[in-house]
Amino acid sequence: MEQTIFAHLIAERLGLREKQVEGTLTLLDDGATIPFIARYRKERTGALDEVQIAAISEQNDRLKDIQKRKETVVKTITELDKMTPELERRIADCWDATELEDIYLPFKPKRRTRAQVAREQGLEPLATLLLMQRESNPEAAASKFVRDGLPVSDCLKGAQDIIAEMVSEDERSRQSVRGSFRRTAFITSKVVKAKAERDEAQKFLDYFDWSEPLKRCSSHRLLAMRRGEAEGILRVSITVDDEENVERLSRQWVRGSNASSQLVAEAVEDGYKRLLCPSIETEFAALSKEKADEEAIRVFAENLRQLLLGAPLGQKRVMGIDPGFRTGCKVVCLDAQGNLLHHEAIFPHPPVRRTADAFEAVAEMIKKYKVEAIAIGNGTASRETKAFVEMVLQEASSQPRPGLFVVSEDGASVYSASKVARDEFPDEDVTVRGAVSIGRRLMDPLAELVKIDPKSIGVGQYQHDVDQGKLKKSLDQTVESCVNSVGVNLNTASVHLLTYVSGLGPALAKNIVEYRRENGAFTSRAQLKKVPRLGPAAFEQCAGFLRISGAKNPLDNSAVHPERYALVEQMAKDQGCTVADLIAQKDLRARVDINRYVGGEVGLPTLTDILKELEKPGRDPRQALEEFEFDSRVASIDDLAEGMELLGIVTNITNFGAFVDIGVHQDGLVHISQMANRRINHPLDVVKLHQHVRVRVIEVDRRRNRISLSMKQTQQ
Repeated sequence: MEQTIFAHLIAERLGLREKQVEGTLTLLDDGATIPFIARYRKERTGALDEVQIAAISEQNDRLKDIQKRKETVVKTITELDKMTPELERRIADCWDATELEDIYLPFKPKRRTRAQVAREQGLEPLATLLLMQRESNPEAAASKFVRDGLPVSDCLKGAQDIIAEMVSEDERSRQSVRGSFRRTAFITSKVVKAKAERDEAQKFLDYFDWSEPLKRCSSHRLLAMRRGEAEGILRVSITVDDEENVERLSRQWVRGSNASSQLVAEAVEDGYKRLLCPSIETEFAALSKEKADEEAIRVFAENLRQLLLGAPLGQKRVMGIDPGFRTGCKVVCLDAQGNLLHHEAIFPHPPVRRTADAFEAVAEMIKKYKVEAIAIGNGTASRETKAFVEMVLQEASSQPRPGLFVVSEDGASVYSASKVARDEFPDEDVTVRGAVSIGRRLMDPLAELVKIDPKSIGVGQYQHDVDQGKLKKSLDQTVESCVNSVGVNLNTASVHLLTYVSGLGPALAKNIVEYRRENGAFTSRAQLKKVPRLGPAAFEQCAGFLRISGAKNPLDNSAVHPERYALVEQMAKDQGCTVADLIAQKDLRARVDINRYVGGEVGLPTLTDILKELEKPGRDPRQALEEFEFDSRVASIDDLAEGMELLGIVTNITNFGAFVDIGVHQDGLVHISQMANRRINHPLDVVKLHQHVRVRVIEVDRRRNRISLSMKQTQQ
């Protein structure tokens, strides 16, 4: 019954068919993962994609939370013996969290308020009498409630406190003020004067005296103001026209113009200013923060997706270099599987400047370990190290020249000090682990970056200011989605990478690696069933996303799920060939009429996917890697001049623009207004992470170390 109600509500909210939502909810309740549902259960969901399935899951969680809250509300009101059939019906029909709290507010246990004290003094009947507004002499009416030496004035004040609380808890009044906030609220930020001159305050300089309509306040501005508030630099408030709201409430509550009406009017104003307005301001502060969080998390997740799906070099013998000046450059050599073969430190730069020794060492390592590609971290001394290595490569021309790539170091130091790194390299120090991470990122960014907390990878904004639970859930979903969309080599994947495969997790991932260590490489997906604790449900969820290169059954190295092997074998049989022939020969696949195989749980979406997979089994959806060269004219911010056109790499994307590395150790900002010669909705509409772009320098603020760039084409 509950699932039926949820399916109806979710379908209505997301613009989907109820049948699609019902099928998805059933699969989610059965423990299926989002990647598995999107890939292998299209007939059950009407071919919904991962984004739609995730939205259904999120809405389902929200409705479950509301259902739990409703149970608490009903229980509390019932225990107070104030439940009525009408109230019970309203609660049952309510699926809006704000509306539910409004219904509950008059019954909600609260601290001892002024109104509660007045009720204890027996003044509620007086408040009711005043609200009727028929008494022309309220003092005389109040004298009847005098007891224990309580003055008439205090009786009237107590009655007003009760009315003020009634106003603040009244649903209609709350909706009225809420509407005012929704339409006209301004968010205002002011600097705390005593802290205005401090260095840490300068990053909030734009918000020292800032005001704008709340509904127009972008995610990044709101989060910046809230961070400044949290650090004690700014005071932030959300305001509306109080006079207009009091006037509107008075029209609702005040009837007449006698003395009682005047007391009610005073109570209404007090209730608004002391109780109702602060309550709604708090509500809108939370709602606006939640909205800003959701937008920041969405952008962060998309950045992370693009980073994880960055172009891989593949299995090549790689030299990884973590560059540095004083401490030297840490160099590692890795085999094609990413195993550490050798490491040493070189000192080609000042202040040590043992350039000749470094030259000889790098040339020898390239030759000895047959290095096919070199990855250099993009941190301190990156460009100087790249220039040095290029010099080595020019002289070492006796073998094929290794490709030379600059790789993002973000998060490498976090990885090198982590338990994962210590477990991988217990006998090596953090500098060696960091260089290994740089080298492996070139080979396969996804496999390496999943070992690092996404918040430390450097592609988010205000990630420490947003709701951490929601952020973790979103980023975990993103990592899971990326891992499963690429697929995982069952015989080379680390425990950490396997953890994100649909249906696995840390325990089963560890069991798979231990089984592999004890029994050798997997030769078929079916062997997974022998892994301890990996039961039929887990096998169903994970098998299609795991690849076995060189397996006897070629389907084991594809995205075709084992549950459909028999179907593919029947296709091959009907064509008078083997499955391997069907994969190898385009003309055989062209003769397959997939309509013949529709039946049961297998429909055209699944059959179409199978045929596409047979064209390129196990294909990697990621793009090919490209080498990149910074402009040799610039090495620091001092080399920049307005009007310069330079090549750069997009390193981070935010709501307000994109940050671009132009090789001067300080990323420049291309504001959204400078991204195109047309109006755009979001920077993600124009650029992607790690995209190579041409930019023009439009301003250099050396005092604040800021570079403003433009991607607009100049008018001829």
